[in-house]
Amino acid sequence: MVDIREVPESDIDRALELAYLVFHDRPEKERRGKHRALLTRCERIGAYEGDSLVGFMAAHDFRLSVPGADLPCPGLTFVSVAPTHRRRGVLTALMDEQLRRTAAARRPLASLWASETVIYGRFGFGAATTGATIEIDSTRPLALRIAPDRRPLRLLGADEVLAVVGPLHERARAQRAGRPTRDTQRWTEEWLSEQDEEDEELGPPRVIVLGDPGEPVAGYVLYRTKSEDGGASASGVRTLGLVRVDELEADTPAAAAALWECVASLDLTGRVRAWGRPVDDPLLHFAADRDQVRATAQFPALWLRLVDVRAALAARSWAAPVELVLELTDARLPANAGRFRLKAGPDGAAYEPAHAAPDLTLDVRELAACYLGGTRAVELVAAGLVAEHTPGAAAALDAALRGDLLPHTADEF
Repeated sequence: MVDIREVPESDIDRALELAYLVFHDRPEKERRGKHRALLTRCERIGAYEGDSLVGFMAAHDFRLSVPGADLPCPGLTFVSVAPTHRRRGVLTALMDEQLRRTAAARRPLASLWASETVIYGRFGFGAATTGATIEIDSTRPLALRIAPDRRPLRLLGADEVLAVVGPLHERARAQRAGRPTRDTQRWTEEWLSEQDEEDEELGPPRVIVLGDPGEPVAGYVLYRTKSEDGGASASGVRTLGLVRVDELEADTPAAAAALWECVASLDLTGRVRAWGRPVDDPLLHFAADRDQVRATAQFPALWLRLVDVRAALAARSWAAPVELVLELTDARLPANAGRFRLKAGPDGAAYEPAHAAPDLTLDVRELAACYLGGTRAVELVAAGLVAEHTPGAAAALDAALRGDLLPHTADEF
């Protein structure tokens, strides 16, 4: 029998050792120090067997952009169970306690990035956003169908970045659902760290902004570069570099075009790779040559859990009127389970117990996947995961949930 309780700061090093064991990691002292500092700012619970820490889970104190609102949403991270204690209910006990605490704190949502996607559905998490990897062949000029914004571009110094690009990042976060808050420490330790955790060959972060001096910037791109072997040239063997775009935000398509054109024209580079882009990225439409600009992968990104379904539905905005009876199952949080009438529209939403026959039957996992508008209920009906009892009910729910932009985040945690 394990005991689930808070992990004191004195046990953080033990929690890290457990996480490194589980994830087969052995970080250097500096990276370990960053992990330790991060965990001091997180909520922490552990599974103890006697004095031994055999399971661990931490939670970032995030807020998440949802359509029309910004909601408290802990971001679960460092989820670890000792290899000696797998399949003994340790993860279930940790998750149940975390969801109980989240509900008690009146936080309607929880989120995570799944290291193994097969695990978290049984706890009611659904894949609510999708990321795409986009690659550009930059051995030739980037062909565009629109004219780029020709306002000046400038490279920021490290001490300027937060003050200059922070406001634009917040505007962009409000316009697209699925994006967690990013405080100063997360900016500096994750996005602007001199050394990239995933690839030591990458150089330091660079930030280029677009806009007239003295005016708010219209866009920015954050990128790193590294050398890659190229082919033979007239002067012999050459090396072409990779540009890895970590983030690009722009107020207009023309501003985005200017920034993509800039990174695709960097000297001594031949390829641009942008991981975690939205699948509706405008670049995929205004690129003139889709052989030059290709989406090479898509993957589930942010996993979302509706902890308090009524509060979550009432808090977000709705694109169209809808009135449906939902029969919802939730194995972990029984308060969410039952038959409810959802009546929602531009003026708000009500979600109350109902006795009428259901229009849709679904699990909280599927509702979580649809909540931000990134997954269509009609697709889940076609997949046999949602039962549609009233023809057109799934399409009506989709129309009400959709946003102008697909939900997206690249804030992996």
